[in-house]
Amino acid sequence: MSTEAQITAWLASQKDAMLAELAEMVNTDGGSYDKDGVDRTGTQVKRFLASHGIPTETLPQQKHGDCIRGIVEGGHALGTGNQRSNIVLMGHRDTVFPKGEPERRPFTIKGGRAYGPGVADMKAGIVMNMFVLAAFAKFGGAPGPLVGLFTGDEEIGSPEGRPVIEAEAKNARVVFNSEPGRASGNVVKARKGGVFSVVDIEGKAAHSGGNFEAGISAIGEAANKIVAIHALTDLKRGITLNVGLIQGGQSVNTTAPNCQFQIDLRYIEPADRDEIMGKIHDIVARAYVPGTKSVLTIKGEFLPLNPTPASDRVFKVYQAAAADTGLKVEGEFTGGCADSGFTAALGAPTLCAVGPVGGLAHSPEEYLEVESFVPRAQAMARAILRIDQAGL
Repeated sequence: MSTEAQITAWLASQKDAMLAELAEMVNTDGGSYDKDGVDRTGTQVKRFLASHGIPTETLPQQKHGDCIRGIVEGGHALGTGNQRSNIVLMGHRDTVFPKGEPERRPFTIKGGRAYGPGVADMKAGIVMNMFVLAAFAKFGGAPGPLVGLFTGDEEIGSPEGRPVIEAEAKNARVVFNSEPGRASGNVVKARKGGVFSVVDIEGKAAHSGGNFEAGISAIGEAANKIVAIHALTDLKRGITLNVGLIQGGQSVNTTAPNCQFQIDLRYIEPADRDEIMGKIHDIVARAYVPGTKSVLTIKGEFLPLNPTPASDRVFKVYQAAAADTGLKVEGEFTGGCADSGFTAALGAPTLCAVGPVGGLAHSPEEYLEVESFVPRAQAMARAILRIDQAGL
């Protein structure tokens, strides 16, 4: 029996175990700002890997969930002269949901779909990576060292996780990021980059009836800036600007002494990021309402995932591996962002959304297609075994 047959047969026998691990993880609080909760999911990952003889390393983080590295030793890249050796299986343990959400909406399965906070995005992908690592630890056959990287703050732009991810990327032969497979069953070959920033505006309070002339409206300033920022949208170039949050003011009869709004910028080409951010800085620096003062702060950022000849070869290997598992998979472009952009930017051939199939992420209706769990794990395992075919 070949190693591929052994691994795929073992994974096929692990469906119930996968669902049990997923239920435990979904029922554990894990919002990005809930460090204790995200670290509890990290403890679960370490416990599982240890039970399969896989050593782990904990990289402590100050504010957010610790990063976990699980390592399965394997062979080496063949005949390429490439010093990068690691095959990286990546994923984030944090979710977007508030504390207590698992108690309100615990893990459930109904009609072939699993539900619960973070069930698809991306706790199922985390569990899948755990079992793929366990399969290679049990049967061997990996054409290089396997690294499972489990981070804890992707949903807010990986402010602490990014340096860890970038360090891993520098020694990565290939990266599989197990974000949820598209509802179509496809994987993601390309993603937009994103910048998430905050503008704080200071004005001057005054009675809007009795002393109007003495006031300086921060809200008036914000309105002008928002119109100018939204006008930077260029759909033909894939550039979008959205002010999704705004707050400010003191009372209806007071000129607003303060205002804050938050900007979501999405783009495709790296050069577009600098161009648009430069224009945003100019808008923020300009006082449309005389006397106002404004400050721009970048709170989070993702880099775009753009295909390369090497990543296209990885996709072809994965596509064939998926076909041998009975899955028809194509590559998609999405405007959503992910940690995969960080690895791709450092030259690591990266394929994203190879996790189990799900949809409606970040909503109470988020779901996972239960029957996709095992086949997607098998497809990844086959792709790893055949990665030499990508010529990396």
